[in-house]
Amino acid sequence: MEIKNNKENKENKENKNKINMPKFNLSWLYLIILVMICSLWFTSESGSSSRVVSYDEFQSYVEKGYVSKVVGYDDNTVEAYIKQENLSAVFKEDTDRAKRYPVVSSEAPSRESFGEFIQKERDASHFDGSVSYQKRQNFLSNLFWQIFPLLAMVLFFVWITRRMSGIGGGGGGIFSVGKSKAQLFEKENSVKVTFKDVAGLAEAKQEVQEIVEFLKEPQKYTELGGKIPKGALLVGPPGTGKTLLAKAVAGEADVPFFSLAGSDFVEMFVGVGASRVRDLFRQAKEKAPCIVFIDEIDAVGRARAKAAAMGGNDERENTLNQLLTEMDGFGSNSGVIILAATNRVDVLDKALLRAGRFDRQIHVDLPDLNERKEIFGVHLRPIKMDQNVDIDLLARQTPGFSGADIANVCNEAALIAARRQKKVVGKQDFLDAVDRIVGGLEKKNKITTEEERRSIAIHEAGHATISWLLEYANPLIKVTIVPRGRALGAAWYLPEERQITTKEQMLDEMCATLGGRAAEELFIGRISSGAMNDLQRVTQQAFGMITYMGMSDKLPNLCYYNPNQEYSFNKPYSEKTAELIDQEVQRMINEQYERAKSILKEHQEGHNQLAQQLIEKEVIFAEDVEQIFGKRKWASRSEEIMSANEISKEYKEAAEKAQEEKDQKPKDEPKKEGDA
Repeated sequence: MEIKNNKENKENKENKNKINMPKFNLSWLYLIILVMICSLWFTSESGSSSRVVSYDEFQSYVEKGYVSKVVGYDDNTVEAYIKQENLSAVFKEDTDRAKRYPVVSSEAPSRESFGEFIQKERDASHFDGSVSYQKRQNFLSNLFWQIFPLLAMVLFFVWITRRMSGIGGGGGGIFSVGKSKAQLFEKENSVKVTFKDVAGLAEAKQEVQEIVEFLKEPQKYTELGGKIPKGALLVGPPGTGKTLLAKAVAGEADVPFFSLAGSDFVEMFVGVGASRVRDLFRQAKEKAPCIVFIDEIDAVGRARAKAAAMGGNDERENTLNQLLTEMDGFGSNSGVIILAATNRVDVLDKALLRAGRFDRQIHVDLPDLNERKEIFGVHLRPIKMDQNVDIDLLARQTPGFSGADIANVCNEAALIAARRQKKVVGKQDFLDAVDRIVGGLEKKNKITTEEERRSIAIHEAGHATISWLLEYANPLIKVTIVPRGRALGAAWYLPEERQITTKEQMLDEMCATLGGRAAEELFIGRISSGAMNDLQRVTQQAFGMITYMGMSDKLPNLCYYNPNQEYSFNKPYSEKTAELIDQEVQRMINEQYERAKSILKEHQEGHNQLAQQLIEKEVIFAEDVEQIFGKRKWASRSEEIMSANEISKEYKEAAEKAQEEKDQKPKDEPKKEGDA
């Protein structure tokens, strides 16, 4: 205890002995310059003030011969320079000061009278000095034009320094341009996101949680001979939660967390990227154990070009080389783990993905049905919902949606409810939000002629008819001819969530997609531009089936897909094969087009009834189609069909309820200003 007290007393004495020197500030320099200017003014000859006398006294000094020189100014002010031998007679007790500037000044009645007086004294031999006439100059103006150029240069230098400070990042100006831009999160400024805020992603969270535990309790793994992993790469489509998962790591870990984007390494100056990588790892080593997160690493980790003429970027490659060296060089980076995220893993350099650098790849895929329920549960927490909202229905209705899409659905539903002056968000608001995101904004006031409406109805009825009659086509939810976004009409389906797709399933989907164009040709007698999007989709699908999946009769079991062909300008097949591919694509599409026409001819009456209902109601649901064609009979598709029918029923009930509320509103309550 005594040793501790002695140590504290010693430290206190040392602190007292230290001189607290104030930090230098640029304002001091400006103050010093101002003081120097003032001192020069008061000590200079021009800065001394002359003695002011009356014009009678001025005349008497000239008459007595005390004046050696006279100066007249344009403002009738006159100055007389007194001879040294007469200073005591004029200035008396101020003789010593007057020796530096022996001048008296006065104001003459006019320049003419002053000239006459001087000439009279010359003639009387009382004054033999020189006479000059000058223009009065403003001292402040002269000082301004003398100091302004220097001051402007100083201000310009300060402005340039601050601008370069913004470019380089940090407060060090141009000298900090090579410093890392990583944002450091520690306990006092930690991220408030935890694994509880990340719904779904069970496998990815388990992988990341293992890394966090390794940093918290390394002995648990090192006792068995395990080594800490160097890095983990989060891979997945946009919006699936890669960055959110990294934020959760920052919130869960009790270690420092560095966060930055891959583009932060890229700069206009040569060598800056590599310098920032070195500075980042230097800071990380000082804070070890810690985690470094690099978002969108493909900005700096893209595969290096094999030839300079093929678009290689020396600065980016130098940055990548430095990153590779820091991750697995001669130096030891124990306790530093690199997390990175990208949705373009195919363009990354192979050296970055080898074992010892990014030891594991964590795939963050689109959420399935159960994961979508969890994600909805997270994003619906702050929303005031109606009790009738079914989360299971919303999850089934949004296949293929990412976490960001689901968050957008919840936010859009709240906005729609607020726009409708509601106190809570209801089922119809969520259904409209899904339609808004999938199809775009509804445009009921878009001008269309009766002929155009009939053409759109026949087109959409063609899609609905064929999708209802084919085994592997996606189950129908509803069909509408109300314009949304850039589409004049649309059919809503419930895609099956499957991991692999067979050739028969793809051909049925292609046939259903071509049903709109086939219906136009059969029942109108002419085709229109409305099928352009359908043709684009089937062309890409047919090309992918033939060139990538080997689903062609003449080109079986061949795949011409090359993930490393980003900088390649050559096709991986000959011109003869290219012609054969074109023929196979055309043959496949033509076969499905003729198939669609034959199905529509066989069910012409049902198609016409469906089109007429579309013209009358504008929106029809699966129940309406079932009344015309009967129930779908495919046993293998019963579960998906039942789910689609349930969603369609919910759509219809919500639409009918909304229409009833709209019809009752003018009767029950006064119409508010702004209501439609």
